[in-house]
Amino acid sequence: QVQLVESGGGLVQAGGSLRLSCASSDRTFSSYDMGWFRQAPGKEREFVGGINWSGGRTAYADSVKGRFTISRDNAKNMLYLQMSTLKPEDTAIYFCARALYNFNSDSSDYTVWGQGTQVTVSS
Repeated sequence: QVQLVESGGGLVQAGGSLRLSCASSDRTFSSYDMGWFRQAPGKEREFVGGINWSGGRTAYADSVKGRFTISRDNAKNMLYLQMSTLKPEDTAIYFCARALYNFNSDSSDYTVWGQGTQVTVSS
């Protein structure tokens, strides 16, 4: 059973930064594209961004483009989300997920999910 465990969430002031981590128990981690999603209270889960298996290709939602950066360390089975210039509207639970095939914005194409980590941005 593959497990994904997010960490690094917390409370930060607007304009601040946080780095989220996602640890995978999967020995084949380097074979899979990965994604980050978030869900704010009362809202649907939304795609934040994704990274391909090698780390050579990334894509982001327009709402975070230029502020968030996704990276991975395949030797450590780790996925990261560096968030900067945070805004109150970034407040949400953030999830990492393993894509079935190529990463995209459709959450139904992801078959393994972490439990999420809360990010709260105060104004």
